[in-house]
Amino acid sequence: MATLELYSKGASVWIPDPDAVWVSSQLLQDYKPGDKHLLLQLSDGNKVHYPLGSASDLPPLGNPDILEGENDLTALSFLHEPAVLHNLRVRFLDYNSIYTYCGIVLVAINPYDQLPIYGEEVIDAYSGQDMADMEPHIFSVAEESYRTMTREEQNQSIIISGESGSGKTVSAKFTMRYFAAVGGAAQQTSVEERVLASNPIMESIGNAKTTRNDNSSRFGKYIEIGFGRKGDIIGANMRTYLLEKSRVVFQASAERNYHIFYQLCASRELPEMRSLKLDAPEYFRYTSQGGQMQIPGTDDVSDLERARNAFTVLGVQPDQQMELFRILSAVLHLGNVNIQVSGRSADRAHIDADDRSLAVFSKLLGVEGPQMAHWLCHRRLAIGGEMLVKPMSGQQAMEARDALAKHMYGQLFTWTVQRLNSALHTQRGQVKSFIGVLDIYGFETFDRNSFEQFCINYANEKLQQQFNRHVFHLEQEEYVREELAWNRIEFSDNQQCINLIEGQLGLFDLLDEECRMPKGSDESWVQKLYNQHLTSKRHPHFQKPRMSNSAFIILHFADMVQYECDSFLDKNRDTVFEELINILKASQLVAELFQQQENVSAVANGSVRSGKRSTREHKLTVGFQFRQSLQMLMDTLNSTTPHYVRCIKPNDLKEPFMFDPKRTVQQLRACGVLETIRISAAGYPSRWTYEEFFSRYHLLLQGFRSEEQAQVSCRRTLPDLIPDPDQYCFGKTKVFFRAGQVALLERLRAEKLRAAAVIIQSRVRGWLSRIRYSKILWATVTIQRYSRGALARRLAETLRYTKAALMIQKTYRMVVVRQLFLMIRQATVTIQAFTRGTLVRRRYRELLAERAAVLLQARVRGWLARQMYRRVRAAVVFMQCCVRRRAARRELLKLKSEARSVERYRELNKGMEVKLMQLQLRADQEVGDSSALRETLHAEREATSAELEALRATIQKLEAQKYEKLQPSPAISEEEVEKMRRAEDKAAQEILQLTEVEFINQALNKASTALREELDEERRKYQGLLREFTRLEQRYDNLREMSLLTEVHNCDQLMEKMDVAKEPVVKMREEDLAHAYDAVRVANNAITISAINTARTTDRLPLLSHFISLSVCIRFLENQLRTQRSQWEQEMEALRCELSQAISSSSSAALKRPQLCSNSCVADSFDLAMFTLLSVFAPDVRVDSALSLPPGLPASVLFLCVRQADCSGDQTRARSLCSAAVTAMKAALKKHSNDIAMTALWLKNTCVLGDLLTQHSPKQTLDSDELVPLTSDLSDLIRALSDLCIQAYQQLLSITETHLQNIIVPALLESETITGLSGPAAKLGTPRKRAGSEPRTGPGDAAPTMASVLRELGALHTALSHQALPLVLMEQAFRQLTYFISASALNSLLLRKDMCCCSRGMQIRYNVSLLEEWLRGRGLQAGGAAATLEPLIQAVQLLQAGKKTEADAEALVQTCTALSGQQIVKILTLYTPHSDLDERVTLNFIRSVQGLLKGRCDGQPPHLLMDVRRVFPVTFPYLPPAVLHAEQLVIPDSLKISFVRRV
Repeated sequence: MATLELYSKGASVWIPDPDAVWVSSQLLQDYKPGDKHLLLQLSDGNKVHYPLGSASDLPPLGNPDILEGENDLTALSFLHEPAVLHNLRVRFLDYNSIYTYCGIVLVAINPYDQLPIYGEEVIDAYSGQDMADMEPHIFSVAEESYRTMTREEQNQSIIISGESGSGKTVSAKFTMRYFAAVGGAAQQTSVEERVLASNPIMESIGNAKTTRNDNSSRFGKYIEIGFGRKGDIIGANMRTYLLEKSRVVFQASAERNYHIFYQLCASRELPEMRSLKLDAPEYFRYTSQGGQMQIPGTDDVSDLERARNAFTVLGVQPDQQMELFRILSAVLHLGNVNIQVSGRSADRAHIDADDRSLAVFSKLLGVEGPQMAHWLCHRRLAIGGEMLVKPMSGQQAMEARDALAKHMYGQLFTWTVQRLNSALHTQRGQVKSFIGVLDIYGFETFDRNSFEQFCINYANEKLQQQFNRHVFHLEQEEYVREELAWNRIEFSDNQQCINLIEGQLGLFDLLDEECRMPKGSDESWVQKLYNQHLTSKRHPHFQKPRMSNSAFIILHFADMVQYECDSFLDKNRDTVFEELINILKASQLVAELFQQQENVSAVANGSVRSGKRSTREHKLTVGFQFRQSLQMLMDTLNSTTPHYVRCIKPNDLKEPFMFDPKRTVQQLRACGVLETIRISAAGYPSRWTYEEFFSRYHLLLQGFRSEEQAQVSCRRTLPDLIPDPDQYCFGKTKVFFRAGQVALLERLRAEKLRAAAVIIQSRVRGWLSRIRYSKILWATVTIQRYSRGALARRLAETLRYTKAALMIQKTYRMVVVRQLFLMIRQATVTIQAFTRGTLVRRRYRELLAERAAVLLQARVRGWLARQMYRRVRAAVVFMQCCVRRRAARRELLKLKSEARSVERYRELNKGMEVKLMQLQLRADQEVGDSSALRETLHAEREATSAELEALRATIQKLEAQKYEKLQPSPAISEEEVEKMRRAEDKAAQEILQLTEVEFINQALNKASTALREELDEERRKYQGLLREFTRLEQRYDNLREMSLLTEVHNCDQLMEKMDVAKEPVVKMREEDLAHAYDAVRVANNAITISAINTARTTDRLPLLSHFISLSVCIRFLENQLRTQRSQWEQEMEALRCELSQAISSSSSAALKRPQLCSNSCVADSFDLAMFTLLSVFAPDVRVDSALSLPPGLPASVLFLCVRQADCSGDQTRARSLCSAAVTAMKAALKKHSNDIAMTALWLKNTCVLGDLLTQHSPKQTLDSDELVPLTSDLSDLIRALSDLCIQAYQQLLSITETHLQNIIVPALLESETITGLSGPAAKLGTPRKRAGSEPRTGPGDAAPTMASVLRELGALHTALSHQALPLVLMEQAFRQLTYFISASALNSLLLRKDMCCCSRGMQIRYNVSLLEEWLRGRGLQAGGAAATLEPLIQAVQLLQAGKKTEADAEALVQTCTALSGQQIVKILTLYTPHSDLDERVTLNFIRSVQGLLKGRCDGQPPHLLMDVRRVFPVTFPYLPPAVLHAEQLVIPDSLKISFVRRV
């Protein structure tokens, strides 16, 4: 009765609807037991009476509003069909979320649109994350399976099912793409590329257009992706099921054949395709039956090119590809062979000898045309031991032709799959575990169902049984883990339906038996079905149609399907005549496709009919083969941990984001989602931990009110709240509820809150009423007092006004008469003055006009001349700019064309540094010119201002003299007028010059800015090329190491067989090499003698061939040993020669340059210094000793030695020393690829050495007389050092990013630095961990906090500071790292619903403030590091801001300028209130924000997630050190190179 209490006034219920399936309505009155109807109000306002027969007829209840849009259907309080349908519709239409969890099932709705949710940034965001923490996604299922495989070392399977057009193939492709990304290296290796390359090939030969889907897979496939011990992909294998071969020869209306045929026809104009004699698809019978030649939005030519590229990646050579295309073209031409009939009854078929299609078919395959024409129209029969040839009718001949075409295509498909599997086979080790991706057809029912639909639905019956049992098993595990006293859950087992199909005397058995009968037919088979399953023993899942005797009905788990028995036997036999196969076997082109028939007794895709019955009886039917392959698939799935993806097709019109409830419900019933809901609802679907339950319902609990006593309080209070003990159950860590009980608790909680609210409202209203009464009383008294005073004051005012009126009248009359007199007198005087003034001014204006006319003429003529000069000069400058721009564009095109070629890479690198230096010098020169022009401008302005002041003083003096004189001033002399005119002209010219100088200065500033931007762009491109070069170089090293390891492994196996001891060849000395060489030679002789004797005595060719391969391997090892020995001897001899030359040259150089070589002993010890110094740069130097050196000491000492060699005139030695140092630094960086301190050390030394070589370069202008330029040109080594600096910098960031990657999200988003902020407000329906999902950290591991992030950043800052690297470089490094932190955190925030709440936003903002404070404390905020955190800051501000009114929407749009519109809408969509004081963001508010965002042009990219892999270009400042002297160096005694101070 507890559930019936929920049917009260205002409750939401679902009632059936013929159009929308289910509609929501609201109860207008409480339900009472015994009522015959319910009074409901629909969403459109109409009132209806819902009839009731009994309490079981009550409509399903609606879930609370807080659960609307839940990402897991099992978290709903009421689990039924309308709730599932409504939740999917809300997420799909309102939130644009196509993925939803349903327990262990991922429901994927096809959006029929391209969504930006599959990029590399999304893969990075889901990699390593828990399934329950992230929004539902296909990548989440892939990550869960990958993590389970690596953690538990168990094989996994991802079962993707759904009907045609629901997106199964796309989901499978994205799954494999995810595995290729997380299971590969930083760049894709050949195995990952081959796995992804198999998709376009299988789509071309296995997909076709149907009425429901433009790219429908007409076969099922199961791809096993093999992983090694480190979790990397090392191989793959593909299995296919039930190719629809009938589509090759027949297509229904509005459908197409397989894509490959149309792609070949579209590419017929290509030179290599002309020999195939193809035409338009309308010309061929096999491609024109459906009437659809083109699919809108697809390009068949580009699709074929993509498939050919995939074949190349998989190792299929172009000539083999052309052979494949020849066979496909021959199938098309075979369909156009014209079969004619003759004879009296038209029972003899024949083909004309000049049939063009048959001639092209025979030429393409290299077969005999007359033989093919003969056996297409005749068949061979064995009668009484004799072979007879019988002609066939026209219909039989066409069936034989179509059977041959289907058989050829099936064999070609099988060969292609085998070729793919051989290319995907592992060669990198043993497969430790695998993940299988099953992309198989879903349940199908059409108006006319045949053999293909029968097999497809049978496969879905088996998969549904496996799914039901697995879901039941998971429920059972949960109950056992929580130690519940539970009863067995009843679920619908479809074993009876499966037995009907595959059991003894089932449909398949009777079908195979009928196929073995000589005169078996479809009608006799159907009669046997009726007799077996209707007459003798009626089967509950088998029925007979009322109006047909050639069909039967099977009651599947999803629906009742009627199958027409026409062609069942032919499709099950899949027969092709042996004579036709023998003709094809004679062709070298297609013989390989039919070789397997000679080795096995059955053909993979059909059977071959010959004249002998004994051979025909042993052929396997299609149904038997399909049962075997399906049983193997089920065995594989049962041995793995399955993960389920159910794809849903929302509408049949293929319209984007259009939801058809009828089609959706039909698919939900067919794919098992509702069965999952039913199994969950049969048990305890609602499960809360005691802490979560206490946080939500502590108002209802009695006794203890602390979380420590939550379990005790729950056990004590729940019996009072829910009287029926069967409705709940207590576990070890959780309390379980049956369906609807959480809603009952919600109602009790709401009633208690409502009662408390009523009490609070009554007290508040009483208090407000008393306050209001007191205010009214005080206001009344105050009004009365003020009214009486106002009346008294009004009487006094009246008396005062009467007395004053008399005085005003008397005075007014006097004033009027006086004013009239004064006005008349003033008017007379004014008229006289104006008359006299008018006459004087008229004369003055005439004189002034004459003088002004002359002056204007002079000024206008001068202005016109200057304007003409400016236009001519502007035109000349414009022409020059056009010519230069044209030349620059040509040079740019030339440079772009050169940049595309990989061969020009080295040449670009050679001139890039010089170009950067020239641009830098040019920018510095322009800055200096700009400064000089500014100083000149300032001086000119001061002089002009002084002169203007003098002119103003003169003008004021003249005006003063003019007004002092009473008589009219005399006329100005011509000299003064000329002088004033000259002064004005001079002032105008100076002002014009100053304006021109300002224009020039502005132009220089713009040019300088443009040059800087060009310099930054060139630097960014150069660093990108360098990073690509480093990646390729690393890949080359990896491949070389792999090849060497393979060779060494083979040699080791050989030496182990011969009992020869292995020695580390890399560390051999001269004696070791000699001994190893002798040992291998002896082993070689022994193997040769033994193998020859064995070959002579036993005459075993395989053993001899094995011996030859081993001999080749041994010879290779001998050559390697000889080469290493000769190289070692040459290096020793060269070093001895260099040592003697260095001694002699150093002694002679010491006499020539005494200022650098103070004594002769330096020259004697120079070579010793070189070798000792290079040992400092060796990769195996001790870390502690290297870090104890002063910053830049090795580079400084090395430069002194280089300068010494250069001073002695030995440029070769100086260059070799620098080259050796660069090589040693590269080796050291490679060895210490995970050490921040050592990487920073080599970065510092590389920068110092590069600056010293640049400072003393012969091309550099020396700033001091003490600097002596080098005579050697080391520009190429300087460029190599610059590249090495960038490599070290990138390695430094890569190490830190690797350390930060796994702690950013837990520390920045999940850690609660402010304790207690989240509070007890646990959300109803909190996401729970899925089956198999475990947290990233163990129970004993501490969760990462912001201290962990700051510790990693501090380690980098300490390493950089210890090496005294410039602040500019440190700012750039931390700008890159803060961007990485911000992008990673924001991406995770955009994919996690549990993080989008106000309290979590405050936590994140506080964590970000700690990072900002850390940056400010170290002075790193000025380099842009703090600015990169702005998107994350605005995102958390969006979580904390108000989200209700239009003003809030405008404020959000104006504030969140660093976020894109998609990111803002996504955060608002994911926002989930974690408190009763908060509310969900309404759809109207989201639509308002979307409307405001449309008018905002913020330039943000359209992607939802930020690019985590974005790299900012780095600029290394040129800091030339002071003059370097050996005496100033602090060299530790432990290095034993103190004699270098004398250099």
